[in-house]
Amino acid sequence: MPNSMEIMDQPMDKVELRWHLRNRLLAMSPEQRKDKSRKACRNLIATEPFQNASIVMMYLSLPHEVDTAEVILHAWQLGKTVAVPKISWQQRHMIPVQITSLETGFATGAWGLRNPTGGVPIPFGQIDLVVAPALGFDRQGNRLGRGGSYYDRFFANKDVVAARGGLAFAEQVMDSIPITESDEPVHFVVTDEEVIYCDRQKGA
Repeated sequence: MPNSMEIMDQPMDKVELRWHLRNRLLAMSPEQRKDKSRKACRNLIATEPFQNASIVMMYLSLPHEVDTAEVILHAWQLGKTVAVPKISWQQRHMIPVQITSLETGFATGAWGLRNPTGGVPIPFGQIDLVVAPALGFDRQGNRLGRGGSYYDRFFANKDVVAARGGLAFAEQVMDSIPITESDEPVHFVVTDEEVIYCDRQKGA
């Protein structure tokens, strides 16, 4: 598997980079994914933004992403409120809704994504920490999503004042992610190997 330096020898656009990163995720065995997910989740749980948050917005993992179940379960054990995105495919936006179970209350949609069928909406301004997925991150906090811009539009909302974290496997961290003016970075990135605290200036 090529490392990020080898991939980035030749500049790539977002389409090419998504292809490379998808292949990296698909190359992991289920055992690797499980072990690395556990380490990444424990690294996230140990961060100050997670420990200090009363309301945490997590994502519901796709099959090849870091499995967020351990973080969600631990948040509940600590008495935190957990929200997840409820996605409107027609309106191309998402709202945070509270969940109290990982077993029921979901419909499975595109790419195997679980979408809440109900849930109490959480006001954007009450969320203390948002943990976002991506196909890739760089060390400046820039993220490469799957192309829908759902999180970019969410983070661009002036009511969202939460700390922004990214959660990924170490293999998803690149030296550089191509960005546009509408791309919204995260404040820190957590992997199975490290926690990267980024410059909080947009586009830095």
